[in-house]
Amino acid sequence: MRNVDEKYMKLALDEAMQALAEGEVPIGCVIVKDGEVIGCGHNRVEELKDASAHAEILAIRKASGAVENWRLNGATAYVTVEPCPMCASALIFSRVERIVFGAKNPHFGACGTIWNLPDEPAFENHPIICEGIMVDVAEKLMRTFFDIIKQ
Repeated sequence: MRNVDEKYMKLALDEAMQALAEGEVPIGCVIVKDGEVIGCGHNRVEELKDASAHAEILAIRKASGAVENWRLNGATAYVTVEPCPMCASALIFSRVERIVFGAKNPHFGACGTIWNLPDEPAFENHPIICEGIMVDVAEKLMRTFFDIIKQ
């Protein structure tokens, strides 16, 4: 399973690198179902001037369009950085089966670091969480971004 997770995390990291090139916080997301990428996205908050334009939200929109259903049962979301509360909730509500992420989010992590929304009893869906996939690359991208904006 780890090799499969790394394969799709590399695609999410490609999305994150695109975000970095566009001056956005470098977070990418790829949603996979039955071995097929059905949605992908990277942060576009600045470009779209939309606080909800996080990688996960954009990927969910594409994935839902691809399967013509808001329910993403059986899908896995690969995210370079642990989802924030907004994105974790959206992934939960879209009924993804797994959330796989690279780097922890020490400020807004909602999949175990600060909050643990996937285990929240109020939700009907409780995705499996897998963390630390290609964590070094994801952390390096985030450090690069923050080094750039400090200059």
